[in-house]
Amino acid sequence: MSKTKRRARTRPGWQQRLTEIVSLMREMSRQRDPQAMVAAYATRMQRIMPTDRRISLSRRGLDPPKYRITRFSGWEDHVNPWTQSERLPILDGGLLGELLYADQPRIIDDLQIADDDPTFEYLSGQRSLIALPLFDEGIAQNMVVITRAEPDAFDREQLPELLWTSNLFGRATQNLVLADQVREAYEMVDHEMQVVGYIQRTLLPTQLPDIPTMNLATHYQTSQRAGGDYYDFFPLAAGKWGLLIADVSGHGTPAAVMMAVTHSIAHMYPGNSDSPGEMLKFLNGHLTKRYSSDMGGFITAFYGVYDPATLTLTYSSAGHNPPRVKPCAHGSVTSLDGARGLPLGVTAGQSYEDAVHQLQPADQIVLYTDGITEAANADGKMFGISQLDRVLSQCRNDANEVIAAILSALDKFTDAQPPSDDRTIVVAKID
Repeated sequence: MSKTKRRARTRPGWQQRLTEIVSLMREMSRQRDPQAMVAAYATRMQRIMPTDRRISLSRRGLDPPKYRITRFSGWEDHVNPWTQSERLPILDGGLLGELLYADQPRIIDDLQIADDDPTFEYLSGQRSLIALPLFDEGIAQNMVVITRAEPDAFDREQLPELLWTSNLFGRATQNLVLADQVREAYEMVDHEMQVVGYIQRTLLPTQLPDIPTMNLATHYQTSQRAGGDYYDFFPLAAGKWGLLIADVSGHGTPAAVMMAVTHSIAHMYPGNSDSPGEMLKFLNGHLTKRYSSDMGGFITAFYGVYDPATLTLTYSSAGHNPPRVKPCAHGSVTSLDGARGLPLGVTAGQSYEDAVHQLQPADQIVLYTDGITEAANADGKMFGISQLDRVLSQCRNDANEVIAAILSALDKFTDAQPPSDDRTIVVAKID
């Protein structure tokens, strides 16, 4: 029988091949597991182009002339080469090694394999062979070898199409593997971020302090698993209380780490001075000396010392948004902007001035981070101070009602979109 007749007998007609290929493409598009995808592809290709054996090789991570047999149609136990590479045989040289490291497609019409060749068990009894290199970064990192038991079984006219489709399939499979690796890496990072977020939240006050003449409420929401906003309360001498709010530049884990550092430094402060400016100077000194100067970040902060006996708030600011005050007896919303300084961690030796604000019963004080006022709607317009003041213009019975009103207005303005920045609110209402 001639070569042409023999090849025609073993190759299905174009309509049958087209039907099989369409069905193959549909099935491949639904695959998410690379191992299952390879198995389905091999089954389909066997119908389109019948062969006696299929061998897959890989040289990844090995020095010439070594390579792995990653798949063999003669194996009953199909090993996953991406997760069980230690179970795969490693060969040294032989015909398959020669073909793989040649980086070229090849057809052998009359295969003769010596019994001392390392690949004898894979190729014995086979007389025709096609070697299809699978390129990655210009090198045949992998190869598919298909064989038949009879000589002259393969048509060279098929070789370009086979090489093309095999490489496209190899790339698709590699993309699935990479997608799976990315998913696993993301899950690991997400788990770590959850742990960081949990640790961060443990640094915040577990319960609000009972401060005479002051009703407190807080809201804390990060834009990611962990964030850089921070608030805290410090009991001071003579019944006074320190109120701190801070915002680390950036988002995510780096900001959360700096938030934890700021928390640690703040709790190192001796607390012998009633001056908020001295507290901020202490924070700035440690941050510029040990941390933020190398990280290129900064921290805005507002620190106030409240005296329940006199209803006075002595405060200082390090570049933070001035808190809003609504006198509920009379008057409009105003700012606590009498003492301003540079953010923490920018300049060593920075001093911070103090200012004093006299509060009255029923006054509402709102400390917040810029994730509140800079929250944007679908048109890119920010919530802003004016919207916040509009909410605060109506006096409410307690601090929790104030926060609920702010969040309701914010959700309505942003159409309840997830925050792009951390959002923290501390409300103090003078009883």
